Amino acid sequence: MRQKPTVLAREIVASSRLFRVEELQLRFSNGVERTYERLVGKGSGYGAVMIVALVDAQNALLIEEYCGGTDSYELSLPKGLIEPGEDVLEAANRELKEEAGFGARRLELLTELSLSPGYMSQKIQVVLARDLYPEQLPGDEPEPMRLEQVSLRELSSLIQHPQFSEGRALAALYLARDLLTQRGEFSQ
Repeated sequence: MRQKPTVLAREIVASSRLFRVEELQLRFSNGVERTYERLVGKGSGYGAVMIVALVDAQNALLIEEYCGGTDSYELSLPKGLIEPGEDVLEAANRELKEEAGFGARRLELLTELSLSPGYMSQKIQVVLARDLYPEQLPGDEPEPMRLEQVSLRELSSLIQHPQFSEGRALAALYLARDLLTQRGEFSQ
């Protein structure tokens, strides 16, 4: 195991409503010093969830929402922050109800993913949701989200969809499909 670099200094160099930019002065084990910057979350840091919600054995729900980062409407999986007092599965079910209008009777934590570990500290918990039922909760979305379905059989073509670009959502869909295939619950 490699020795982590020594932190010589750390300073918040910028801040917004949601994020802070932290500058780290580091010394590596070979004596080389470098300055790194990273985005760190603001607030309590309870984390976030992303939900692969299966409407049946072959199809998952996607939501369409406006994304400020790309300045466009994008398709992705339902996701959101974990609220104080919630565990990962409770947060996943709440976000699913707020964003997609469905609850799930069966929830399973699949894995944890990072978006860009070289520059961001945030991670997201990926949850598989099954046995869906209609239930809507009010959320913080500024407008209703349109729903689409994606076939787990056609994930490679999803990459070509002009409204789909989120790598962690694609990874989550492949992970869910692979797990279901290993369990014999999905046949290609």
